[in-house]
Amino acid sequence: MTNKRTVTAEAGQQSIAFVREFEAPAARVFAAHTEPELVAKWIGPRGTTLTMREFDARTGGCWSYVVAGGGAEYGFHGSFHEVTSSSRLVQTFEFENEPGHPTFEVLTFTDLDDGRSRLEGLSLFLSIEARDAMLHGMDSGMDENFDRLEELLAASD
Repeated sequence: MTNKRTVTAEAGQQSIAFVREFEAPAARVFAAHTEPELVAKWIGPRGTTLTMREFDARTGGCWSYVVAGGGAEYGFHGSFHEVTSSSRLVQTFEFENEPGHPTFEVLTFTDLDDGRSRLEGLSLFLSIEARDAMLHGMDSGMDENFDRLEELLAASD
């Protein structure tokens, strides 16, 4: 089954909401977001590598990693504001090449009746302009990451 992602970005708002379903229980999708060895397998474009600098997925913890490929490296970091096992993750996210533009993100993981799960995300940006800049070109990157995540989940069945 192909799960499609939906995105809602209302004009004049500083937020992006998205929903994606997965062929795995919420606990496994949550683990893929909070266990560093799993995160490294699906974040970033195909053909890149992700190197963890730090990853402490607990309330009050922080994370930092570098995605490398094509001769370039891109650093990202953030803080975990809430980590509620298998159900909710609240964090900040910042691209190090553009400091001063953090994103606040809330992810909710919900089990569905058929062994599947739903991931709902809400990202809040500092300005409408920052939100609009993220919207430009984000579809292919988000879809590729989620497809890679779906493949990872299927491989661990």
